Amino acid sequence: MSEPAIDALLAPDSIAVVGASPDSWYASRLIQHLTEYGFEGELYYVNPGRETVFDGPCYDSLSDLPTVVDLAVISIPRQYVVDTVAEAGALGVPSALIITAGFGEADEQGASLEAELESVIEETGMAVCGPNTIGFANMHANTVATALCSRPPGNGSIGLVSQSGALAFATFYERGKDADQEFAYVIATGNETGLSLADYVEYLAADDAVDVIATYIEGVAEPRRFVDAASRAGAAGTPVLAVKTGRSAVAKTASLSHTGSITGSDAVWEAAFDRAGIERVPDIPDLLHRSRAHAAFDPPKSGNVCIASTSGGLASLLADLAAERNLTLPDIDGETEQALLDMDDLLTFGEMHNPADIRGYGAEVLTEIAAPLLEDPAFDAYVFAIGLSAVDEQADAIAEDMLEIAAEADDPVVFLWTGRKAPRPDQQSPVPYERVRAETPLYADPTACMDALASLVEAGTQPTPTALDTSPTLEDPLPAVPAGTTLTWSQASSLLEAVGITPVETALATTPEAAQAHATAIDTPAVLKADSPALPHRSEVGAVAVDVPTAEIPTAFTAVTEAATEAVGTEALEGVLVQRAVDPADKLELLVGMSTDPSFGPTLTVAPGGVGVETHGEQRAVTLIPPVDAATVEARLEASPLGQLLGGYRGQPAVDTEALAALVARVGDLVVAADEPPIAELDLNPVFVGPDGVSVVDLFVRTGP
Repeated sequence: MSEPAIDALLAPDSIAVVGASPDSWYASRLIQHLTEYGFEGELYYVNPGRETVFDGPCYDSLSDLPTVVDLAVISIPRQYVVDTVAEAGALGVPSALIITAGFGEADEQGASLEAELESVIEETGMAVCGPNTIGFANMHANTVATALCSRPPGNGSIGLVSQSGALAFATFYERGKDADQEFAYVIATGNETGLSLADYVEYLAADDAVDVIATYIEGVAEPRRFVDAASRAGAAGTPVLAVKTGRSAVAKTASLSHTGSITGSDAVWEAAFDRAGIERVPDIPDLLHRSRAHAAFDPPKSGNVCIASTSGGLASLLADLAAERNLTLPDIDGETEQALLDMDDLLTFGEMHNPADIRGYGAEVLTEIAAPLLEDPAFDAYVFAIGLSAVDEQADAIAEDMLEIAAEADDPVVFLWTGRKAPRPDQQSPVPYERVRAETPLYADPTACMDALASLVEAGTQPTPTALDTSPTLEDPLPAVPAGTTLTWSQASSLLEAVGITPVETALATTPEAAQAHATAIDTPAVLKADSPALPHRSEVGAVAVDVPTAEIPTAFTAVTEAATEAVGTEALEGVLVQRAVDPADKLELLVGMSTDPSFGPTLTVAPGGVGVETHGEQRAVTLIPPVDAATVEARLEASPLGQLLGGYRGQPAVDTEALAALVARVGDLVVAADEPPIAELDLNPVFVGPDGVSVVDLFVRTGP
C-alpha cells in the first residue's frame, strides 16, 4: 500500500462522513470528536435522507460533494458498503474508514460481502481501515475519527495498533490517560480487509513522531509480513511490543512426525517474536508501563543499573527483580561512594551498596544523592525508589527533586513511588506524584518499574533483528525426490547430505547374507531396522534390533523383516538398514525436526529425543523459524531450558553445542530451499550429541505436494 494513500487515511485534509445522522450513535459521536478535538480540515456530511445535519448541508452521495475528499468515513448498513466504496474509488477518494460491522465476523452473507469488498479495494487501490472498526486517532494531526474517546488527546509518541476496537480506546487509551500517558496514534484495525497490521506497523515506524509501537494481536492474516515489518522497525530504532492472545489455546495437531505434535502455534509465535526482536508482554498494564519507558528514553548502553531506595526492604526486593531480569548492579565505590559517605544528612554507617539504602533521610536530599551517582560511568540507567507518601507535605519537595533529577540526567531514570496516592481532603489536583508522572516515567509497582526498565535495556542490547524473507544459498541443487510421500532412507539421506549433514554409517540389505556382510564391514555391534515409508515409527512394531553382534545378524534380519511385513506387507518394505551402533555414553539424545505451521510455514524444533520426546519434549523444546544462522541457534539453545542439559547436567560432560547449532541451521537451510517438492515434515530422532560432535541416527522426511 502506498504511503500517500495511508497519509490520506490517517492524516486527511478533508473527510466525508457517509451515514451522518444524529440518530446514529457511532456517526454522531465520531463527528463530535472530530470537531471538538481540533480537526481543522474540511468536513462533509453524506446522507440521502437529510438536507441538513449538525448545522451543515448534507449531500445525497459522495458524487454530489463539491470536492474529492481524502477520507470517506462509512457508517451505513452493510448491504450498501461495497457500492459506496466502489463509488469512492471511482471518484478518486484515496482512503476509507469503514465503521460498519456485520461482515466476515458475522455470518455467511457478511463473509460474501467482505469478499466483494476485498475485490473492490484491490481494484481501486484505496487505503481502507476496517470494516468492523471503531476507528482511529492521529493526535499530531488532531484527527480523532472514532466514537470512543472520552477525553481530549495529547501529543505523545506511542503508536498503538489494536485488533480489538473496544480495547484500543475504552481500555488502552483510557488507562493511559488515567496515568498521564499520551499517544501519537491509536488505530483499531477491524477485520483488516484492506490495510493489515503489517501496513500500520510499517507506516508508524516511518513516522518520526513515533518512538515505540504497541500492538494488541488476536490473529494475523499475514504473520510473516507483520513480523518482517516489526523486525525492520526495531532495526531502525522503533521497538515493537505486543500483547498476543492464544497462550491457552495452542494448536497441537496430531501428525505423523513427533515434531508436529509438540510445536504449537504459540511456540511458533514466540520464535517469530524472538527472531524479529518483538517483545511479547503479558497484559494491558504491562504494555502501557513498558511503552511509557520507551517513549521517554532511548535504550541505555548496557544493563548496568544503580538503585537508590528509601526503604531497605524495597531495595532488597528491587535487587531480586533486577537479577531475575538479567540487570546488573555494579558496586558503588571509589569517588562516588566517598561522596555519599561524606554527606552529613545521609545515614550510611561507613559503606554504600547497590542497591543503596538511603533510608527516609535520603528523601530530603535526593538531588544531592543523585548528583554523584549520575556522574558515575559505571551506571547506564537508574531507579530512585521512594517508599513514602506521595501526597503529604514532604511529597511536594520530593516531587520537585524528582523532576530536577530527570531534567539533569543524561541516562534513563525511572522513579518508583510506592506510598499513599489518595489525596488529602483539602488537597488540590495535581498532587505531587501526578506532577512527576505527567513529565517522566513514574511507577507505583516495583515489578512494573523493573519490567519497564528491563524492556528498555533489552531493546538496546539484543542483536539486530533479522527478517524472515531471506533465503539460503546452497552450493549444489537438491537431489530430486518424489512429492507427497514419506521418503526412503536413501532418498531422505541424500537431501541431508546435500546440505552437509551425514547420518551415521548405514547400508541397505535385502538378504540376511548382505546384512551380515555390511555388519562385518562395520566391525562393531550393529543396529538393524526396517526401511519402509509406511513405517515412520518402526520401533513401535518391533522392526528394530539394537546392539546385534555380527554372528546374530541373520537371525535379527529375519525378525525385523517379519515384524515389518506383518505391519505393512512385503510390497511396502524396501529392505533392512544395517547401521553402526552409537555408544550413548556421555551423549544427549535429542530430536531435531521440522514441521509446517499454517501461518509461518517451515518451523524447526530441538527437543529431548528418542521415545521420550512426547512426554518431555514440550517442556524443553526450542522452536526456531528458518533460515537461521548457527550463532543464533546456539544462543537460543543456551538461553533455553534445554541449555541446562547441553551445558552438563548431573555429572554429565558439556556437549558440542556448536556442532548441534550447525546441524540445526543446515536443516533450516534445507527445508527453506526445498520447494519442488516442499518438505512437509522432518525428524532427525534421535540425534546423539556428545563432547566431540553429533551423530544423526534415524530420520524421517515427508514431502508435500
